[in-house]
Amino acid sequence: MKLSDLTPDTKNANRGSERGNQMIEDSLRKYGAGRSILLDKHGNIVAGNKTVENAAAIGMDDVIVVQSDGTKLVAVQRTDLDLADPRTRQLAIADNRASEVSLDWDTETLKGLVDDGVDLAPFWTADELTSLFENPSFDPASIDEQGKLDQKAEVECPGCGLKFHPK
Repeated sequence: MKLSDLTPDTKNANRGSERGNQMIEDSLRKYGAGRSILLDKHGNIVAGNKTVENAAAIGMDDVIVVQSDGTKLVAVQRTDLDLADPRTRQLAIADNRASEVSLDWDTETLKGLVDDGVDLAPFWTADELTSLFENPSFDPASIDEQGKLDQKAEVECPGCGLKFHPK
């Protein structure tokens, strides 16, 4: 199968991060694919959207599909790897660290999933959900907003709408 035959998840709640995407791309280039992605029965990507995006970006076009009903674990055995090799350890670290760095929850998408009936309680405590949904995002300001800060003009928080005057 080809990567282009797969359909990305349009409600993927992980926005990813620029640094995380770069780490995934670098890992794919240096070490190759280290783990599988997950598809539904229609070829929609359930898990691994960022991996697919970065694999496509470097020209990794082919996908081996293993069909399963979820009752057995699917293992990918790389015949070129040996756990005694430091390169293999680097792949393991790259895989985990890129996942960690690339994770950036899209709270609006998560709220939409809750509206669609998805229960988030198994994944976050009540306090974590409150913090996730109520704390404003402090993403970098747009050029226009930065100009207002430089001029000490009124600025509106994009997360909560609070207006303030920088000093």
